[in-house]
Amino acid sequence: MKTIILSACLLAGATCAMSAIADTSATVGTYVKDSAITTKVKAKLAAKHMSTLAKISVDTDKNGVVWLSGTAPTKDAKDLAGMITKDTDGVTAVHNNIVVE
Repeated sequence: MKTIILSACLLAGATCAMSAIADTSATVGTYVKDSAITTKVKAKLAAKHMSTLAKISVDTDKNGVVWLSGTAPTKDAKDLAGMITKDTDGVTAVHNNIVVE
């Protein structure tokens, strides 16, 4: 009887451990995807050579939604940052919270 209970406990423990490993790898994969999108957006903003775009922060969630924040000197600069972000691969939506100074 003790052997059956011990076997059941070991099996349950192994199942829990395997599900924890699966969850961790999904989180890491999601983080890599988010970072890749953020990096793409930042690179595209930098390619425009607008020093004003350097004051913009970019954050991406696991669903490809990007939040832009920071400051821009004009509405045109704010809109340009939003358009560049929207046209980036992997971006599903853009929340442009950039403040015009």
